[in-house]
Amino acid sequence: MASYNVAPLEELVDQFARLPGIGKKTAQRLSFFVLGLPEGEAEKFADAIVEAHKKIHSCKICQNLTDGEICSVCASGTRDRETICVVEDPRDVMAFERTGDYNGLYHVLHGVISPMDGVGPDGIRIKELLARLNNDEVKEVIMATNPTVEGEATAMYISKLLKPLGIKISRLAYGIPVGGDLQYADEVTLSRALKGRNQI
Repeated sequence: MASYNVAPLEELVDQFARLPGIGKKTAQRLSFFVLGLPEGEAEKFADAIVEAHKKIHSCKICQNLTDGEICSVCASGTRDRETICVVEDPRDVMAFERTGDYNGLYHVLHGVISPMDGVGPDGIRIKELLARLNNDEVKEVIMATNPTVEGEATAMYISKLLKPLGIKISRLAYGIPVGGDLQYADEVTLSRALKGRNQI
């Protein structure tokens, strides 16, 4: 019995399956959805991917994603230029911007130091951060890497590099999420919550 195989469909499924978090079944579902689109919509979808890939690159200042020479945050005249928030990923910038509570600048590392994955300090954008701190404008650097082993190691490594510059270095407070139960929190989370406590 011959197996059912439509080469272009298989290729589409394989490409979707390469995306993070997408398994074979989800890739098939997405592929059939795309095949069900009107031709004009399918072309628009494909063009959006190609266009984004061609036009989006790193901001020459903060390394965030942009379609211009510098991103809208770096170009803004209303941001607090004395504070830089260091994050791992461009998605972290989007998360901070959604809160509306931060008005400083950012620096995107595009990863963390992870010897197990073969990523050393030169594999992320630390040199670009240090180059930004050569003037006296920046007064504080907020280390906002994730509370993972790699995130903590990266924050500590960068902090040691910045200490001699006399810049205030702070770390995000991590703790119990709203609606969370203390009995389910791990020791590291509880310890962070205690250290990051505020007076009320």
